[in-house]
Amino acid sequence: MNKYRKQGWMGYRDLLIELVTKDVKLKYRRSFLGYLWSILNPLMIMLVMVIVFSSIFRFDIDHYPVYLIIGQTIYNYVNNATVHAIYSVTDNGALLKKVYVPKYIFPLSKVTSDLVDFLFSLGAMVLVMLITGTQFSVYLILLPYVAIQIYVFSLGMGMFLAQASVFFRDIRYIYNVFLTAWMYATPIFYPVTMLPDKIRWIVTHLNPLYYYIEQFRVIVLEQTMPSMVLVSRGCIISLLFLAFGILTFRKSQDKFILYI
Repeated sequence: MNKYRKQGWMGYRDLLIELVTKDVKLKYRRSFLGYLWSILNPLMIMLVMVIVFSSIFRFDIDHYPVYLIIGQTIYNYVNNATVHAIYSVTDNGALLKKVYVPKYIFPLSKVTSDLVDFLFSLGAMVLVMLITGTQFSVYLILLPYVAIQIYVFSLGMGMFLAQASVFFRDIRYIYNVFLTAWMYATPIFYPVTMLPDKIRWIVTHLNPLYYYIEQFRVIVLEQTMPSMVLVSRGCIISLLFLAFGILTFRKSQDKFILYI
């Protein structure tokens, strides 16, 4: 690890690549289908949810499988990235006590390695689009821009949760409960229009996931560009969370060694 310190930022970039590569490889190391699970898993979950929700609730949504897999894929990425980030610093406590490593590299590597999985999962979305006959449009080139917003937002949340978990270990259990509530408060498998007016206002104005999922759906299902209000809110929220995450992480990182 000392070689990275001597090489400066370029060395840390190499370290980040090593950590991300290791996380991706470990996830599928003993899996028979390997990376295909990144596509098959969201497809199977989507199939079950489509059968359940379309049969029981009968939502009147065009291309419902695509509508569902978009919300499911984005929620799963934010869920996985932030949960893995929570453990990133404490799980590397032994390493931090032995050698100098920039502490931010651990939540950064977790959020980035899950981004790789997220990109694979988009392959499942493309398959569902093909199967359901959803039209492809030139606006799909805007999807990476939305993916960057989601990544920046997740990194900010991940850095905040990673540092908070060092001092307050129970936060990981509280956060799991929060994630369940967050899933139901996000229009993943239901249309936002079915919510009462007051709750709908809260979801569409105070739920960050709504901005990212809605941008994806407008681009994919409506084949047009999202409104500037939607895009600007998504960007502002992601940058605010990143700034907050970096600020809280930098302020507390020197005390990590006393608690891990």
